[in-house]
Amino acid sequence: MVVPVSFVYGFNPSLNFNIQLQTTDEHNFFKAIMGLYIGFSIQWTLGIFKNNYLKSALISHIIFMFGLGLGRVLSYFLDGTPTFGYQFGTFAELFLGFYGLWVLKNKNTNFAEK
Repeated sequence: MVVPVSFVYGFNPSLNFNIQLQTTDEHNFFKAIMGLYIGFSIQWTLGIFKNNYLKSALISHIIFMFGLGLGRVLSYFLDGTPTFGYQFGTFAELFLGFYGLWVLKNKNTNFAEK
């Protein structure tokens, strides 16, 4: 889910946002967000395939998802209700954050054993 969104941010942000990038700095900003998303996705993928990366992948996943989700919740209160897609995104990010906490809690005994 994060990788396709990153490519939209990096190469066609006007697809999701009512903006037209005008300067090199604006393009650079959105490409940096794309790189950040892809970087985290790589770490999460490593956590799936390499057990010694799982704990750090889970922790960064939890922080990433709760950061996005809680930022959107703050926006509800300060800016109003967004469109359905962004409402769904808020739910999905908070769900994935809580799911990451659940996995971390239930796998915690496995981390201590290895």
